[in-house]
Amino acid sequence: MGVVRLFLLISVFAQKPVTETDSFTLTAKSANVAQPGSPVKVVVFRWSSEEERNRIVLPLDPAAQAAAQALAPAEGRGRGGRGTRGQAGGLDPDDPALAEVIARGRGRGRGDAAAKPPDPIAEFTAVLAKAPTVGYIWTDEVVGYSIKYARRIPLPNGGERIVLATDRRLGAGTPAWKPATGIPTDYEFTVIEIHMDSKGFGEAKSSLTTKVILDNENKALALDGYAGAPAIFQNLKH
Repeated sequence: MGVVRLFLLISVFAQKPVTETDSFTLTAKSANVAQPGSPVKVVVFRWSSEEERNRIVLPLDPAAQAAAQALAPAEGRGRGGRGTRGQAGGLDPDDPALAEVIARGRGRGRGDAAAKPPDPIAEFTAVLAKAPTVGYIWTDEVVGYSIKYARRIPLPNGGERIVLATDRRLGAGTPAWKPATGIPTDYEFTVIEIHMDSKGFGEAKSSLTTKVILDNENKALALDGYAGAPAIFQNLKH
């Protein structure tokens, strides 16, 4: 009976579903940079919560941005403008993910009817920097890179698409990570998109030379034209 109970206990744990609190580690080698072949280790302590993810991707969502900006002037008019609460795109200005956007919109609107629209990348950079650290990317540099966004999305082939973002540009302090191909972006952050097969092997591409966009279907960060972008991590395994 003891053996049977032990077997059942092991089976239960083996079938335990993946949760946002599960840790994750992978190793890889750098590729398509000035000094390829450098070791890389990615450690995710936990996956970003839905609230954290929504707050980070909001600046890249044109519809949400427009609705939040529409709410800002009404909020700035005081009690007389509160009748519009929630009418712009069905968004609630009390939502934590919208609070900063609305506040910045009020600041831009004061005394400047023709204020410039917000720069999505600048807004995204600011929000990302304030996000909690959920893991680290370690290279051959002395200091690691704090992961501020970590999202995993199942792929049809049984693999996974994993998207990470750090608030620093990968290799900003060393020429070893200078892209060997493509036109470098001017982002201060780095978004890394990993595609792994069902066995845990794959590669990763980054925003070092690729534009960052919003994957509307999953409301997740993504690289524009992932298929044609150069890999930044190869020999990647979980």
